[in-house]
Amino acid sequence: MSRTTFDALLDAGVHFGHLRRKWNPAMAPYIFMERNGIHIIDLYKTMAKIDEAAAALKQIAKAGKKILFVATKKQAKEIVAEHIKRINMPYVTERWPGGMLTNFATIRKAVRKMNSIDKLMSSPSYSNLSKKERLTITRERAKLEKNLGSISDLNRLPSAIFIVDILKEHIALAEAKKLNIPTFAIVDTNSDPRTVDFPIPANDDASKSISLVVETMVRAMEEGLVERKLERDKKASEDERGEGDEFETRMSTDLLDLDEDEVDEDGIKIVKKDFVDSKVAKMKGIETSPEEQDKPARKRISKPVGRSKK
Repeated sequence: MSRTTFDALLDAGVHFGHLRRKWNPAMAPYIFMERNGIHIIDLYKTMAKIDEAAAALKQIAKAGKKILFVATKKQAKEIVAEHIKRINMPYVTERWPGGMLTNFATIRKAVRKMNSIDKLMSSPSYSNLSKKERLTITRERAKLEKNLGSISDLNRLPSAIFIVDILKEHIALAEAKKLNIPTFAIVDTNSDPRTVDFPIPANDDASKSISLVVETMVRAMEEGLVERKLERDKKASEDERGEGDEFETRMSTDLLDLDEDEVDEDGIKIVKKDFVDSKVAKMKGIETSPEEQDKPARKRISKPVGRSKK
């Protein structure tokens, strides 16, 4: 079953492309027709690509890996930030810091600097600083928070990157390709889909179109995260059950060992032993007759050691 419907895509304006003079010939397979000088995107192919990208993102999220969302366009900033906060994934909605992926170590230094400023502001020595110094530190902290606050939890390179408008975010796309990071993107009729691993042909200018596609991807990732949690809980319960079964098996074997020597009602221990031990008879040169071998085992009663009553 498809994750979206044809009517939903049509209502969101996903099918509207750019003017004919701005088109990229590589988008020809995804263009349905031209009307009033504007290319119309084939929504059936869009649905197929959305399902393909959603399935891949679901598996990445299920593996516990991070996916970076990049959208610095005005109409996409708030939409992406609102949806991605639900699943606690990193995102960039302000200016893309050059070298964020290829020079990731430097970006991590800036994030650590932001954390050190937080510690300084919470310490008592912060109140001893002058007003000008406190103002400078506060401004620097606000600047770092604006650019890097959404990626503060990103301790390593992301496993995938999702881009809205690859023409505007061409630097992010180039860095991801250089590091062989899988790329997902909304591509319009003026973009080249061959530069993206999982292109989604759709209108990347309308806020409704962007919201529909991003929300579909977020729902798929939520499913992957839920499945991951269920699998971990199931594994933990199986481990606990395995320890319990092992304890029960050990107790049952101990009880079986105790049942080998029976005790009667008077507390006298009954030891079962064959009347003729074949090994002892063999050592003494006594041959046991077949009749003796067929005789049933006798019970020897051994009384507990103690003082005899006179």
